[in-house]
Amino acid sequence: MSDRILIYCDGACSNNQRRENRGGWGAVLLYKGKAKEISGAEWNTSNNRMELLACIKALETVRNRALPVEVFTDSAYLANCLQQGWYRRWQRNGWLTAGKKPVENKDLWLRLLALKDKFPRLAFHKVAGHSAIEWNERADRLAKEAIQKLFPV
Repeated sequence: MSDRILIYCDGACSNNQRRENRGGWGAVLLYKGKAKEISGAEWNTSNNRMELLACIKALETVRNRALPVEVFTDSAYLANCLQQGWYRRWQRNGWLTAGKKPVENKDLWLRLLALKDKFPRLAFHKVAGHSAIEWNERADRLAKEAIQKLFPV
């Protein structure tokens, strides 16, 4: 593996879109053959919030921000926003969508964009979910395990 950091991140939410839901996030950071796993969970959240939080928490873990960092996610919401620059339009429109509605998860987008600016060589990649990509599957399991650990049923 070259001198770069790979991050696989994922979010999960039980009862997504309902009041009493439980969400979890997980991420795997890979560097020089070693893997670091992180995860967490929250009440009353959404799958998209957990996807963003997984990425944020993973990037906050990176110590050497000068290294190339590649983030892999199965979230179209996260990947498309960053790859296609949706956030630029949101910023120009005062954090309103094209439909003139407030951008959801603005607080997390602001955190992520501030972090993004601290990485000179940061790339985002969309991967297919649940398609046997080892580290993406592990991030998914971490997110689900975090829900069960913090909120056992």
